[in-house]
Amino acid sequence: MIQRLNEARAALKKTFGYDDFRPGQAEVIGAVLDGTDVFAVMPTGSGKSMTYQLPALMGDGLTVVISPLIALMHDQVQQMVGFGVEAATLNSTIAETAARETWRKIRSGELRLLFVSPERLLMDGCMEALRSAGVQRLAVDEAHCVSQWGHDFRPEYREIARAREALGNVQTLALTATADAATRTDIAERLFPTGREAKTFVHSFDRPNIRLTFAAKDNPTRQLERFLRNRRAESGIIYCSSRKRVEQLAETLKGDGFNALPYHAGLDQGTRMRNQDTFLQEDGVVMTATVAFGMGINKPDVRFVCHADMPTNVEGYYQEIGRAGRDGLPADTLTLYGLDDMSLRRRQIDEKEVPDERRRVERRKLEAMISLCEGAACRRQSLLSYFGESSEPCGRCDLCRGGVALIDGTVEAQKLLSAIVRTGQRFGAAYVCDVVHGKESEPIRKNGHGQLKTFGVGADKPVAAWRAILRQLFAAGAVAENGDGYGGLTMTEKGEAILFGRETMQVRPDPEPRKAEPRSRRGAARDDDALQLGEADEALFQHLRGLRATIARAENVAAFIVFPDKTLLEMARAKPVDLWALRSVHGVGERKREAYGQRFVEAIAAYLADDGRRGRVAAD
Repeated sequence: MIQRLNEARAALKKTFGYDDFRPGQAEVIGAVLDGTDVFAVMPTGSGKSMTYQLPALMGDGLTVVISPLIALMHDQVQQMVGFGVEAATLNSTIAETAARETWRKIRSGELRLLFVSPERLLMDGCMEALRSAGVQRLAVDEAHCVSQWGHDFRPEYREIARAREALGNVQTLALTATADAATRTDIAERLFPTGREAKTFVHSFDRPNIRLTFAAKDNPTRQLERFLRNRRAESGIIYCSSRKRVEQLAETLKGDGFNALPYHAGLDQGTRMRNQDTFLQEDGVVMTATVAFGMGINKPDVRFVCHADMPTNVEGYYQEIGRAGRDGLPADTLTLYGLDDMSLRRRQIDEKEVPDERRRVERRKLEAMISLCEGAACRRQSLLSYFGESSEPCGRCDLCRGGVALIDGTVEAQKLLSAIVRTGQRFGAAYVCDVVHGKESEPIRKNGHGQLKTFGVGADKPVAAWRAILRQLFAAGAVAENGDGYGGLTMTEKGEAILFGRETMQVRPDPEPRKAEPRSRRGAARDDDALQLGEADEALFQHLRGLRATIARAENVAAFIVFPDKTLLEMARAKPVDLWALRSVHGVGERKREAYGQRFVEAIAAYLADDGRRGRVAAD
């Protein structure tokens, strides 16, 4: 096996230009090369795809990759072809001539990787034709789609076990970035038959290059604008909970000078594809989107992911922020949340027509998401704890940097609970907070609530502080919606225990508004040396980015398929001016060096010559 891994390492350098495996890859690839079934849970950015790509180009047979989205398959094929690997896809969007050529390559044994959706694989005749052609391996990407407990459950994925059997019970790999214990068990039971259990690898979910920040909603649009202020040169995604919000936010950001584009299922297909292509081919694009966007995006240099609304559950949140920093370089996240988000998510779960057990599971997952938002401990510790891991404080999330101390908020909680009861348990959060603060609004006067004992008992605190405490009461289960459909609040048994002193309530006050931090020219997590360049190297980096964009547009491919940012950063530092020197740059394999190497070393040499001439002129 050591010899096989050494051969794999040599192929890794020759084809992909990588000097060695990423942590966790070698043991999975070793098991695949050994011919065993494999179930691997590896975080986004850890190189899951390499665990089937590398064995595929080392063997003689065909690896069939089941993928959930056409856009993702197209992207993966382009990337493999760019590395010189024979790869193709069969889907409803390809021309008949292209499909015939793909089948010719399958039958002749030329093809190494075939990407298909489960629906296409299960079509009449497809599995029989593939079996007769000699499929060596089946790789199930995004395997959490198999499980009913997964956050992206796809019923069609349930049929993969049947496809595996029809292909001759070939070696199977299941790969996912997010799966808790229940989801992992469900995946294994669905994909791997009894008596042929897969070798399972569950790697750390930690993504130390991603900085986690959460903030209670104040003015969400303004909060997002502040976050983006120094990130105009960076690409990122902002997730919204509704199509309307996606389009509104895109228009607002455009008005602020950002290259912002919307993406959601309600847009016509042409617009969606144009916007997605722009995001892939250009730098500095902000995509405002529903969660329909992202799974099909393989762009490694997404530098930030924001949530304009609280995610539904921790698995979905982790999958979505995982689209940032896939290249291993620093990336930022911002998650905004509020009481309205919490109540909406609970209402959505309660209104679903699903079995009671599924409803209970979804409620538990939501409570975990709320706890992550409202927690006082290190965000990374809380996130990893959800997936069964322990860790030291990260020192980089908002709580580690800003610090937070829980305080006894029992008295404040009692004031809010009393106001809820005294107003009849039928008014919403804003009204209750106005009563406690003592705001003499027209509705309060009309209802006579200005005469209540609780009116104005919290005049010493701003309304925002009362809203923060009420939100934490809701998160703790002391307050719930009354079910009238208008957002009215009622007190629960837990709330009654707090009101009458049988329980105490610890709260974390919202921090004072932070002043904008001074940032360097590129914005995200810039205290990390991995992204820092001197002024001259930064100018060369941007020059190389421009060349990359020109090539990508001419070839109609995503920019990172030419070279990712990580490779351009190394070029800007090392300044190779011949093809031999370019060999040592990360991500430059033989095919890439042949296709693009000469243009990039010439561009670097010309830039350095111009820079030298500028220096001599300045000296004269």
